[in-house]
Amino acid sequence: MRTGALAVLIAAVVLALPSVTRAGDELAIGAGGPDFNLEGTDGAMHSLASVAGTRGTAVIFTCNECPYAKGYEDRLIALAKSYGPRGIGFIAINPNDPTIVPGDSFEQMKTRAAEKKFPYPYVHDQTQAIAAAYGARVTPHIFLLDAAGKLVYRGRVDNSLDEGKIKNRDLDAALASLMGGKPVPVATTKPFGCGVKWSKKGR
Repeated sequence: MRTGALAVLIAAVVLALPSVTRAGDELAIGAGGPDFNLEGTDGAMHSLASVAGTRGTAVIFTCNECPYAKGYEDRLIALAKSYGPRGIGFIAINPNDPTIVPGDSFEQMKTRAAEKKFPYPYVHDQTQAIAAAYGARVTPHIFLLDAAGKLVYRGRVDNSLDEGKIKNRDLDAALASLMGGKPVPVATTKPFGCGVKWSKKGR
């Protein structure tokens, strides 16, 4: 087959492949947090404004099945219980496509929320548009907004899933700085966990 014909064939095959939803760039520090209106396991619709705290808001991309997401649930619950009464709103968003991971279905989300008794809304990003807007990469991936809705921290909860090896409690430090009216000392960290399961149907 001639080179030109081969190139045409390859191009045709590429175009025939289904599009895949992908995150955009991670939300920039100082940028406003994209709004949303997503259904929660409690049966209510939740927007950024409805969950925002008077001092700030933690937007957490997480899921049911990822071992990292599961491993960080208790730490996030503890942080929410500590900082929630002091003016920090929390919301957990599951961006995963349940056709790829059936355990991340909305019904399974309801079961997980009931089991863990999350002290914050747990909502389903069915179209994955919100995860893409924030630039979520993995579960868990944290985006902390200040009282004005501007991003002041993004990244991991801390440096290790193994509690005995934690040296940097990054989210806790960011929350404490926000509460104290001080700049977050380390505004970005590299999140780690399971990659977001993007739909192969595209948006």
